[in-house]
Amino acid sequence: MAENTTKTKNFASITEANTHYTKSFSQSELQPQPTRHIAILTCMDARMDPYKFAGLFDGEAHIIRNAGGRATEDAIRSLIISHKFLGTLDWFVIHHTNCGMTLVTEEQIGQLLENDLETAVLKDGVWVNPERNSTDNTKPGSSLGKSINWHTFTDLKESVLKDMNSIQNHELVPSHINIFGFIFDVKTGKLSPVN
Repeated sequence: MAENTTKTKNFASITEANTHYTKSFSQSELQPQPTRHIAILTCMDARMDPYKFAGLFDGEAHIIRNAGGRATEDAIRSLIISHKFLGTLDWFVIHHTNCGMTLVTEEQIGQLLENDLETAVLKDGVWVNPERNSTDNTKPGSSLGKSINWHTFTDLKESVLKDMNSIQNHELVPSHINIFGFIFDVKTGKLSPVN
């Protein structure tokens, strides 16, 4: 029952906020092309706001987010579209400190998903599936998670450099695209360049 109450509150909160937003919305003249010709690939972490930490305004950049901010095939696909059809020239790969993708391995993700599909918890620095009651309506797990590359990592700087290299050497990425790497510190808000 608590899950349905939260779901209803979140739905109501979002729709109410949007009602207020539409009353003052004044960006209908913005074009799909980012005016600063920037695309940022970064993590989905809720502690990060790329517009704020990079001093950007709506309409100035494309923001591509995924778990870990990794240069997966789908992220690179988005970057290529961003350049080919919308003119971005400067691409930023931004990972961050205390990233959840450094706290789990590929094998652990696969095992947790094989056991069940519900939310895991961090217990003593290790992700575990909590004990569940048979009445919890838990969906059974699947071994499919063992065949997916989750792009976990342990070395932050190395992951940024690897992603920059993957993007730069992709055969559909033009050589004149500028690719920059940064690490965002979630405690201080500071961006540190990675070379």
